[in-house]
Amino acid sequence: MKKVISFDLDGTLVDARYGDMVWNVGIPSEYAKKYGMAFDEARAFIRARYESVGDGDITWYEIEHWLERFSLDVSPAELLDRYAEHIALLPGAREVVDTLGDRYTLVIASNAARIFVEKELGETGLSGSFSLVVSATSDYGMVKKQEEFFLRLLAEVGAVPHEVVHVGDHPVFDHDVPSGLGIECYCIDGHDGQGNRPRRTISGLKDLLEVL
Repeated sequence: MKKVISFDLDGTLVDARYGDMVWNVGIPSEYAKKYGMAFDEARAFIRARYESVGDGDITWYEIEHWLERFSLDVSPAELLDRYAEHIALLPGAREVVDTLGDRYTLVIASNAARIFVEKELGETGLSGSFSLVVSATSDYGMVKKQEEFFLRLLAEVGAVPHEVVHVGDHPVFDHDVPSGLGIECYCIDGHDGQGNRPRRTISGLKDLLEVL
């Protein structure tokens, strides 16, 4: 019997454009302004630095680290506020959260830093919809590529793997890792860029209402 539904946030409930604007427009814009570079040149430089770390490293998600590394005179909060108009729920997100919230305990399990998670949940009005909100990087000091993350999450919600469903858009972090523990997982859009394990996929959030 399922009793907990765990959601990734960016690219799952909230449009990933917001994060893209902060990371790939905001920071490069500040860099270009400070160092007298063209924006496209600055963006290419910044993105190369991101990629040299990769999304499996906790540093990838730490905006304070990048602002300090590039010696930029802007605060994380200022950057997040600047692009807040781009925060938007993905199609079906509100309906799915409201519907499932009547039957299950809902949880957010995101790699995004807590400053991003709280901003997005606040702007979309979803803050009160979840019994537990976890930023893997800020709260646990790890990335969801580790089984330990999901084991800690299970302990916090007081559930065993077969009682939990996890939904996200990363084929490894949101499917392969938790499903290896016995959690029922669904990967949105069926992105299959990594790994060889067969995956349960859904085309959008509303499909979740049917499979559950």
